[in-house]
Amino acid sequence: MTIQWFPGHMAKAKREVAEKLKLVDFVIELVDARAPLSSQNPMLHNTLQEKPKMMVLMKKDLADTKITSEWIEHFKEKGIPAVAIEANQKQDVLKVVQQAKELGKEKMDKLKAKGIRPRASRAMIIGIPNVGKSTLINRLANKKMAKTGDKPGVTTKQQWIKVKKEFELLDTPGILWPKFEEEEVGYRLAAIGTIKDQILPKEDVAAYVLHFLHQSYQNRLEERFGLENVDDMMEAFESIGKKRGCLESGGRINFEKVSDIILQDLRTGKLGMITLERPDS
Repeated sequence: MTIQWFPGHMAKAKREVAEKLKLVDFVIELVDARAPLSSQNPMLHNTLQEKPKMMVLMKKDLADTKITSEWIEHFKEKGIPAVAIEANQKQDVLKVVQQAKELGKEKMDKLKAKGIRPRASRAMIIGIPNVGKSTLINRLANKKMAKTGDKPGVTTKQQWIKVKKEFELLDTPGILWPKFEEEEVGYRLAAIGTIKDQILPKEDVAAYVLHFLHQSYQNRLEERFGLENVDDMMEAFESIGKKRGCLESGGRINFEKVSDIILQDLRTGKLGMITLERPDS
């Protein structure tokens, strides 16, 4: 299955990213700590060329701490500095500022060597929809500069934001790529809420989550849903539906409500800290 979803404003945003890249000294790419590879945009890799980059793993409070550490080491081995943060924690936000200062220092040193008066370094911040970009920008600016929301695609245009006297930040809309060649990438992004719920069948995504839990977090499957296995997915849904009150007239199970429960439990952390992919997989 190939998943395709490419709203018009995203095509325009990609062009604008390419045009504005020459104005910045480095790039800050935001990914979801629960899926650090799947939430990268491969379409932008060629666009960014050799521009220095740092990775910020967002929503670390929802991700498996041990695996997050593995991802940070993975990026560092590739020569890309990385930090994991929870955007509402001041100390975490300061980590982003410090790393950005270090990344912009080389360009400022070159300007000084040429006798040019140093300016604030300039960065472009990029990330797929609903990764927490607007929230981080507001924390960096220490005021409400960017719109925030719990739905993908809130930011629709670029804007410059000053981060104290440290650097200037160019915000960009969240950009998804035209299609997901790997089916599992689509399911991971749908599970964590990056893709709008209307794009993929919700029951299929919920089934994917249950299957993943059975493979990687069996204890969470048992603790939260009382399931030892999901060999029969229909039975698994019915079991959850009965326990969580998803009954319709005639005693039928409302599978859509069951799907909502499974996905919300994952997205809100009620299933615990979970990461859907590892560097070695």
